[in-house]
Amino acid sequence: MKDLDPPLTPKLLLHAYASGIFPMAESRGDPGMFWVDPRMRGVLPIDGFHISRSLARRMRKGDYRVSLNEDFVGVVAACAERADTWISFEIEALYSGLHDLGHAHSMEVWEGNVLAGGVYGVALGGAFFGESMFSARKDGSKLALAHLTDHLRRCGYALFDTQFITPHLMSLGAFEIPRREYRTRLREALAIETSIYREPLSAGGHSVLQRTTHTS
Repeated sequence: MKDLDPPLTPKLLLHAYASGIFPMAESRGDPGMFWVDPRMRGVLPIDGFHISRSLARRMRKGDYRVSLNEDFVGVVAACAERADTWISFEIEALYSGLHDLGHAHSMEVWEGNVLAGGVYGVALGGAFFGESMFSARKDGSKLALAHLTDHLRRCGYALFDTQFITPHLMSLGAFEIPRREYRTRLREALAIETSIYREPLSAGGHSVLQRTTHTS
């Protein structure tokens, strides 16, 4: 880790992701940022997402809807709304800039008009770099990740980078790989030409379940 120099811009941030590093801040109000290059990297297998029986029941129930980029600002703000967060106001502004450039995206989960959960990240080539997620209602982030992973697979993405690993992500199939292996996977994914808009978003939980065989 080291402080950023020169000042970060959205385009420079894309170069950083292509090199395998990403920025963080110490707190919401921290004016500074630093580069992070984890020795062990978390990845979520695009073809191996684990859906538990309870989550599958929720998806079959269908008492929610999902959307893509309907409320990017709201998802980032919700992810940052924690006592301890690395999403500073400067980082929030940078990712809004990436969103304007078409490289940062959000998946939203709605219960009626309430934003129940979501996830956002950066897309570059065939790689998606997950930045943060949140749940305001039960299963909010799990539903967002299930639908996002399915959508990325259908659009031809090869790498879903979660940066770090958590028990929550491990329960969904995520695992760690060494930095060298990550760089190899990243290089291969960046060579893929695709778009998050290549396929329409499949909003129904039933169709996602039919395509996801790793249910436990």
